[in-house]
Amino acid sequence: MIEIDGKSRKSIYEQVVRGIKEQILSGIIAPESRLPSVRELSKELTVNPNTVQKAFRHLESQGYIYSVSGVGSFAHSPLDIQPDEGMIAQVTAQIRDDIRELRMIIPDRHRFESIITSLLSEVRESHSDESSAIESRHAVQTHTNTSKDSQ
Repeated sequence: MIEIDGKSRKSIYEQVVRGIKEQILSGIIAPESRLPSVRELSKELTVNPNTVQKAFRHLESQGYIYSVSGVGSFAHSPLDIQPDEGMIAQVTAQIRDDIRELRMIIPDRHRFESIITSLLSEVRESHSDESSAIESRHAVQTHTNTSKDSQ
């Protein structure tokens, strides 16, 4: 379930995009599974259908989902999602600026490095959990497909 925070700085559209990305990357939404329709999801989240449609278009342009005309939208496998190099450069620049800003706020080098190390550990841990879930799903799918092929 995607959580929409009306008090968030992020727009509802951005929250929908992020929520679906997180679910795909964590394996909550299995590869090749059908997503709810725009109407279903907008009703579930109590948001405007145009917002959900915009989020779906964005997710499709980034390769997280694909649409089959008359059938619906489906999740790509995280292993098949190609990173957007422009977005990587943009986010990298943002992180660099944020780290520089943090360094100016924290004059104590050891405290600064401790915070950065802690943040990196958090990210590694969450990424490791997501990767494990993805790899497990992929192994199950591969085994299932191999079993079907041998029958």
